[in-house]
Amino acid sequence: MNGPGEILPHSAALFPHKSALVTATRELTYAELDHASASVAAALAERGIRPGERVSLYAQNRWEWIVAYHAVLRAGAVVNPINVMLTPDEVRHVLRDCQAVALFASGDELAALGGVLDAVGTLRTVICFDDPPPGAEAFSACLATTAPREAVRVRREQPSTIGYTSGTTGHPKGAVQSQHAVLMNCELTARMHRRTAADTLLTALPAPHVYGNVAINSTFLSGGTVVLLERFDARTVLELIAEHRVTMFEGVPAMYAMLLAHERLGATDLSSLTRCTVGGQTIARSTIERWERISGAPLIELWGMTELSGLGTTHRAGAEPCPGSIGVALPGIEIRIGDLDDASRTAPPGTPGELLVRGPLVMLGYFGDDEATSETIDQDGWLRTGDIAYEDDTGHLFIVDRRKDMIITAGYNVYPAEIERVLAAHPAVAMVAVGPIPDEVKGETARAYVVPSGGAATTPEELIEYCRARLAAYKLPRSIQFVTALPQTSTGKIMRRKLIELAPPQPQGARRDGLPPEPGTRPDP
Repeated sequence: MNGPGEILPHSAALFPHKSALVTATRELTYAELDHASASVAAALAERGIRPGERVSLYAQNRWEWIVAYHAVLRAGAVVNPINVMLTPDEVRHVLRDCQAVALFASGDELAALGGVLDAVGTLRTVICFDDPPPGAEAFSACLATTAPREAVRVRREQPSTIGYTSGTTGHPKGAVQSQHAVLMNCELTARMHRRTAADTLLTALPAPHVYGNVAINSTFLSGGTVVLLERFDARTVLELIAEHRVTMFEGVPAMYAMLLAHERLGATDLSSLTRCTVGGQTIARSTIERWERISGAPLIELWGMTELSGLGTTHRAGAEPCPGSIGVALPGIEIRIGDLDDASRTAPPGTPGELLVRGPLVMLGYFGDDEATSETIDQDGWLRTGDIAYEDDTGHLFIVDRRKDMIITAGYNVYPAEIERVLAAHPAVAMVAVGPIPDEVKGETARAYVVPSGGAATTPEELIEYCRARLAAYKLPRSIQFVTALPQTSTGKIMRRKLIELAPPQPQGARRDGLPPEPGTRPDP
């Protein structure tokens, strides 16, 4: 196989009558899923969509999205999966930037876009998964195309996908992923996690995200069954694990925190689980230990990014546990830790530095943006990830935090993830996120935003004292704010840059870190 468009034909030939995809509205066998994608690919060809042109997908998780994704690849076109949490202006930027010629979308998403599509001059075809509004076609008509076509042959080095970054600084950038990179990521993920045709995967990860994409397609590649949720809901996840005898669940830290806090957890049969995975952000060791104790299944940490088509590191299923580590590099991938002041130098073992990656999983570049590409990939092919990590003497990698999330307080580097890991272990904390608060003396200080556990009582002072016994003085959160929820992305990641919007207004004369004034005292370093 040269690309991900060959995954379904491959598995349909081996497991034609086996259940491939289960959603709330429909279940499809491999033969049915493959035939549906072939029909839609033929419909795209009839509408003049040519190999290499970009086709965008804009909807929540649903079986039609999966069919459309594989249809685009089968037609030789390039998939552009769009995050449903983007604003209409951001969607317009993505469509115009990648020069999309066709768009698959749900009725709700099309309605939310309003007249945005009128500003996309390259767009020729809009296909709606639901009842089509004026100017759009019905997805059902594509499914009814009677001339399923063979997959267009692609070369390994050709583009497969353009995945847009989160756009935390400026406009999102389109990471161009090769056919080989996407397929290789699925193959290596399946191998490292020992996926087989006997597996049933449950996932609520968004299919447009690389983590969700690899979770789904590495399972398809293995001949397993994917149970796909439209969006995460803790009660539904627990019910489906028991109903479908799920062997694998994949999620982000916030999902596991919500599952552990759910009232039905103790009454749910989790005995079918054989391993779970977690990625997207750092996770507290206490959360891992609680999930493994209650579920009886190992929780495998992983790390990846859009610019790598998915995973970059993980643990091999069944390997000796290394709690807190994101594992080791996927086979055939080089990883090193670059010095924070000079990335061309490698940091000594145990010393935090920037995580750098080189190899066939690295993107081809940012679409139409050579300057951004050269800023991210150096002349030797090393991709600068923006993550701060260190490597221990066994070769295991540990993420410290995102470089851009680092808080500099009185000249000291404070990593929010380190504070979050400590507070997450407190029995009264269900979820926690840490962000900076401006401070006139120290520049900025750390504030912890805490979602309390049901039935547990605590105070800000108690939580700060809890940290004091476990963190250096300069790392302590200077204030605690209790909240009912934390801002999250479509994948369930905590959006630290949005935390400041949760901060209550400060009374006149109060310190900006939320603590009472300390006249005549020297601040902690």
